[in-house]
Amino acid sequence: MRTRLKVNIKDTISSLPTNPGVYKYFDQSGKIIYVGKAKNLKKRVSSYFTKSHEYNKTKVLVSKISKIEFVIVDNETEALLLENNLIKEHQPRYNMMLKDDRSFPLIRITNERFPRVFAMRNPKYDGSDYYGPYTSVRSMHIILDFIKTMYPLRNCNFVLSEDNINANKFRACLEYQIGNCNAPCIGNESEEEYMESINSIKGILKGNFTSVKHHLKSEMNKASESLNFEAAHRFKEKMEALKIFRTKSTVVSHTISEVDVFSCVIDNTKAFVNYLKITNGMIVRAKSVEYKLKLEESVAGVLETAIPQLRNRYKSNSTEIIVQTEVELPFDVKITVPKKGDKKKLLDLSIRNTLLYKKQKIDQYEKLNPANRSDRLMALMKKDLHLQEEPRHIECFDNSNLQGTNPVSACVVFKNGKPSKKDYRHFNIKTVIGPNDFDSMKEVVLRRYSRLLKENQPLPQLIIIDGGKGQLSSVVATLKELNVYGKIAVIGIAKRLEEIYYPGDSLPLYIDKTSETLKVIQHLRDEAHRFGITHHRNRRSKEMIQSELLDIPGVGDKTAESLLKRFRSVSNIKKAKIEDLSELLGADKAKRVYDYFKVS
Repeated sequence: MRTRLKVNIKDTISSLPTNPGVYKYFDQSGKIIYVGKAKNLKKRVSSYFTKSHEYNKTKVLVSKISKIEFVIVDNETEALLLENNLIKEHQPRYNMMLKDDRSFPLIRITNERFPRVFAMRNPKYDGSDYYGPYTSVRSMHIILDFIKTMYPLRNCNFVLSEDNINANKFRACLEYQIGNCNAPCIGNESEEEYMESINSIKGILKGNFTSVKHHLKSEMNKASESLNFEAAHRFKEKMEALKIFRTKSTVVSHTISEVDVFSCVIDNTKAFVNYLKITNGMIVRAKSVEYKLKLEESVAGVLETAIPQLRNRYKSNSTEIIVQTEVELPFDVKITVPKKGDKKKLLDLSIRNTLLYKKQKIDQYEKLNPANRSDRLMALMKKDLHLQEEPRHIECFDNSNLQGTNPVSACVVFKNGKPSKKDYRHFNIKTVIGPNDFDSMKEVVLRRYSRLLKENQPLPQLIIIDGGKGQLSSVVATLKELNVYGKIAVIGIAKRLEEIYYPGDSLPLYIDKTSETLKVIQHLRDEAHRFGITHHRNRRSKEMIQSELLDIPGVGDKTAESLLKRFRSVSNIKKAKIEDLSELLGADKAKRVYDYFKVS
């Protein structure tokens, strides 16, 4: 049992991403025993199992870990916030608990006439706007100080109704005298002017800094032109401070309360669904699950089954559901398919977690049963390339020459999506003079498949040509000559935009850049290029060496070849003893070779 556990954990760790996020450790009973945050999930979680731990508590924790789950986020701040929420909810045994259990601070803009702006920890849902939370109290106070400097606002708790102001019920206080407030309480500032400042502040807190930045730069330039360099420096400092104010988290948005987020990704016979529960603007639950599909299903169809099940399992009564596509549900709830804003960011985060969960599960399956990968990949390639059968045997051709010299061609073979190097072949072009890719391709394809047919060897299901429509047409003509066109699928791949060309079709196929199908085709093309270039260089090198030996009087092609076969290089021939040369060539010819290199 212990060995099986370690294998499962090892597989999970190998599939962890390098993103920031939160990880959860479970014991054998399925209970969360530890929650942690990480800047790099893979590096942090791996450290638990690769380091020798100094403290016994950590050793005990590691020994009890039976399962690992994780949630990716956008940055370390979000990881800290989500970790805090999960620890509060689950109270894992091995986590340190804060005695005061305080929340992270927020900035509140009150819901009243002439709103106030200040920090607080526990939000009151009275229509006020909240921004944050901020993991750094110092950072939050820098923002508040910046706001107060830029926009003089009131900090009193007077009820500034229009009637009260008109009745002169208030007096300007010390804050007005020292320039921290424009005294709207005595009518010195209109509500419209005050709200312009509030709207600018909301923009800053949401991260919309462009207009503020332009304003500060303008003021700095004005001060500089007036030779008021001290004021210009202050504006410059404010611009620098503005750069560090981008601390708004996508994990938390207090305008989003009691929402469920669902996303789905389908892969052949499996569907993967991620569920995020948002309460009071914070992620309090994150769960990914897998479904086995019996029939072909759409994303909407899977979600329509998964959403009621997951909501029932986790007792969710959220009044709004965020999803990637429209769905029909058997209960009354608001369904949102967001296109932008904080809700779209939450949906994107859910989709990213779904994709990672899918990759993790597929990697686990394929490690336990490697045949699963090739079966899945072959089915995927058949679908992506619109083939009649799975391309279990693929051959790819590439031509190589340098300024028309030593033209060669390479044929590489992949079986079940992997290189079969013992089946690689290279060809020296015999019938084509000069750099003619079309005729070279014709010759090589004719030689390759004439031989396979003559020897009754199996033909490939797919031929890939490194080139566009011209090379493809040459291959098609050759296959027709051999009476095998239609029995073998053939495509060309153009280098510039990775376009896939089919015979008789002027419009190329563009495959998703992240698709495994395209990666296999690129691997084939790169292998053919590498194999061809290597053979081309070796041939040129051999010819250059042979040409040097042919300068020796009495040494012809066969003698040069014998020398290279025995001594491997010209350098070794130069060092060879006269006795060794005589044994191979005879006394007369050996003396000529020996004297030639001795003199040179």
